Amino acid sequence: MQPPSQTVVRVLKAIVFLACLGPVAVLTWKGFHEQLGANPVDVITRSTGRWTLTFLLITLGVTPLRKLTGSPWLVRFRRLLGLFAFFYGTLHLTTYVWLDKFFDVHAMVHDIAKRRFITAGMTAWSLMLPLALTSTAGWIRRLGGKRWQNLHRLIYFSAAAGVVHFIWLVKADLRRPLTYGAILGTLLAYRAGNWAIGRARAAGSKGAAVTPRTKTEERGSLGPEFQ
Repeated sequence: MQPPSQTVVRVLKAIVFLACLGPVAVLTWKGFHEQLGANPVDVITRSTGRWTLTFLLITLGVTPLRKLTGSPWLVRFRRLLGLFAFFYGTLHLTTYVWLDKFFDVHAMVHDIAKRRFITAGMTAWSLMLPLALTSTAGWIRRLGGKRWQNLHRLIYFSAAAGVVHFIWLVKADLRRPLTYGAILGTLLAYRAGNWAIGRARAAGSKGAAVTPRTKTEERGSLGPEFQ
C-alpha cells in the first residue's frame, strides 16, 4: 500500500486531534447549559474514566492495525492517542481530587487505603505519568530506543489496572467493563502471539545458520580422506 504524503498525514493528525477533543467539548457544552443531570460530578467522573480507557485501547490497537493492514505510517498517530489517554485520565483524577474530595488529602489517602477501585485507578494513572513525560523525541534519544520501548510497555499494566478499576467500581452491571477487558485481552494476546512467532523464527534462523558450520567442522575433523 502506498503511504500517504506528509501533507495528508498532517491533515489527518489535525482531524484526529480535533476528534479527540470531542468528548471534553461535549462535557463542557453540557456543563454550561446545565445538562449534566442531578449529579454532574458523577457524570464527568464516569465519562472521563470511560474515555481514558477507550483511548488507551485505541492506542494499543495502532500496532495490530498497522501490521494487519501493512500501513506502518499509522504509528505516527500512536503518541497523539496515548497523550489523549493521559489527558482524559488526568481530567478523571482532577474531578475526583477537586470536585469530589475538594483537595482533602486525608480523605483521599483513606480512599486509596480502603477502597480498592480507587487504588486500582490511582495505579493506572501513575503508570501513565512516566509515559506522558517521556513521550518526546528528546526522551527517546536520552533513554535509547530499547530502554524507551521497555518503559512504554507500562501501558499494558496501566490499561489492565484501568479495566480492574472499572470492574470494581460498577460491581453490578459488568457488561461494559468486561467488554473493555475482552478488547484488552485480545490486543495483548495478539502481541503475545507475535512475540512467540518472532522467537520461534529467530531460533529457527539461528539453528539454520549454525548447522552448516557444524557439519563443516565435523568434516574437517575427519581428515581429507573422508571429505
